[in-house]
Amino acid sequence: MQTTNYSSNLLVDKTPHEVFNAINDVSAWWSIHLVGNTKSLNDEFTVRFGETYITMKVTESINDKKIVWLVTDCYKHWVKHNKIEWIGTNIVFEISSQNNKTKIDFTHIGLVPELECYDNCEKGWNQFFNDSLAKLIIEGKGQPY
Repeated sequence: MQTTNYSSNLLVDKTPHEVFNAINDVSAWWSIHLVGNTKSLNDEFTVRFGETYITMKVTESINDKKIVWLVTDCYKHWVKHNKIEWIGTNIVFEISSQNNKTKIDFTHIGLVPELECYDNCEKGWNQFFNDSLAKLIIEGKGQPY
């Protein structure tokens, strides 16, 4: 059986540089409850959603091309069995040009349907990546938690 990581993509009429900067502005599209730095290699930051928190380290940052965050700690208060199931997963943004537009391929490596949180986490990423980040890039204002 092949396990499928959560993934999505966006195609926007902005430059790769604008997209890269928007992704790195985490508090403008994911959660305003952010501590730490998000923009440079080896930066570490924590986002909070009430009792839930996720701590990440920027493990790859290639200007206008790619960003990777490693989840180093987390606590999902609403998950019954494994409240830390995101630890060790990678959140990847790959940026490329396509037909005079910019494509963002998003993959959360390790967020797979077998995880207890998958359904709710999929809804969360759909909201924050597909809606909030897209609004930040296109309209200049996201809808963070």
